[in-house]
Amino acid sequence: MTKIAVIDIGTNSIHMVLAEVQPDGSYKILDRFKDTARLGNGAFETQRLSSEAIGRGLDVLRQLVTLARNKGYDRMIAVATSAVREAKNGGDFIDLVAKQTGLKVRVISGNEEARLIFLGVKNSVPMTEQPALAVDVGGGSVELMVGNREQLFHVKSLKLGAIRLADQFLKRTPPSDGMLRSLDDLVTTQLKTALDSFKTKRFDSLIATSGMAGNLAEVIHLKKTGRPLPQLNLATVSLKDVKEIELELRRSTIKERLAIPGLDVKRVDTLFPAAIVLRHLMELSGRDELVLCDKAIREGMIYDYIVRHKERLKAEAEIPDLRRRNVMAFARRCQAPEVHSLHVASLALRLFDQTKRLHGLGNSERDWLEYAAILHDIGYHINERQHHKHAYYLITHSDVGGLSADELQVIANVARYHRRALPQAKHEGFTALPARFQRVVRVLSSLLRIADGLDRTHFSVVRSVDVRVGATVRITAHVAGDAELEAWAARGRADLFERVFRRRVQFTLSPQEDAA
Repeated sequence: MTKIAVIDIGTNSIHMVLAEVQPDGSYKILDRFKDTARLGNGAFETQRLSSEAIGRGLDVLRQLVTLARNKGYDRMIAVATSAVREAKNGGDFIDLVAKQTGLKVRVISGNEEARLIFLGVKNSVPMTEQPALAVDVGGGSVELMVGNREQLFHVKSLKLGAIRLADQFLKRTPPSDGMLRSLDDLVTTQLKTALDSFKTKRFDSLIATSGMAGNLAEVIHLKKTGRPLPQLNLATVSLKDVKEIELELRRSTIKERLAIPGLDVKRVDTLFPAAIVLRHLMELSGRDELVLCDKAIREGMIYDYIVRHKERLKAEAEIPDLRRRNVMAFARRCQAPEVHSLHVASLALRLFDQTKRLHGLGNSERDWLEYAAILHDIGYHINERQHHKHAYYLITHSDVGGLSADELQVIANVARYHRRALPQAKHEGFTALPARFQRVVRVLSSLLRIADGLDRTHFSVVRSVDVRVGATVRITAHVAGDAELEAWAARGRADLFERVFRRRVQFTLSPQEDAA
């Protein structure tokens, strides 16, 4: 295991994450720290970091380096972005950091910044073979990235960061019409030129990362629902939502902006230009929806470190699909019985596929069933007694990349009901789900209960199943050896299935030669 501290010296904030990298190439973030040093304040007009900004930056970095070392993190990776790379005295600042803290900071180009950000994004948001457009709105620059799950095709670093735009155009609040026209013209021209330069013109999705986009999503969600955003990663906002909040910010004074629920007080002057950039990008790229990602350059730096120190991630080689890979990694961390869990998942999927005309569910629900089956026994990691409830707790408190908050809740509930009690109104975790997800949980749990019963001994005696759907649902279990215990367990676990579909279930054992 390797312990690394990753530090990102941005135009607006300085971030640090503390991570443990495992021999198999997986990693776990143990802590995060952030301070809004505003290194870029005034720097884009003067082309120099002010003495006040340098002092703030040094104070923050001294604290972070000391904290990391006190926690046993001697290996540190630090990068600085647009504010430092564009300042004439940026080198002086880097020298002062090295002298006062011993930290060696690498000043990276806009294209390298984009590459690292995309590494973080593609390992957090499920992507396909089709190109996606990703954007990071920072304080000094905006990074545009086009790529798919395999590679990065195009990058562009634009001088459209929120602090830069605020300093250059928004001299008062609310801004004048003339200020906004100048700002709109610049943003439109630069974004259109960048998009026109890309060979790829159609995008599967538009993904936004950075604190600016995240705070915008939080404000929009609070405004629409009155509740905090449950999970930033994979949350979505519409073009209509972005336009509405942009208009509100445009008309508001500083005092009125500070009264907007969810708005980060440290972004009171920068959220508006960030919203303008995102709105223009959505319009120019033809996307009505923005997908949020909570991983960016810091996570990208960790992945970059792993790749540089290992030719190929073992986990990626074994399991190409991001979500399944992350579920498997989580199951292994919880020391789940892997052979049993995967076999139960296989049986559950056969049951799902052959009862489709009964439940009518699709590929997403099929995936959730597989993930719940893989994770159904992780509760043993806490205690054998009531391990189904422990599994629910572990899944709901996990951070499995690529799965939304709603998906994790469904998966956790399905795993929770793989044994013992059926879903009931008195179970808070179940009743908190929307009605459509409650039905999904009932259906998937009914299949998982039977599949788990069919591997009661954990010896994979039941090799496969065939289902005939009629007034009675007849399940034939093809077995290699004595499987009476499995048949007994499956009959006992068919209760939820019979209740959900209002049909009796009958099991038949069909001997087959041991393929092993």
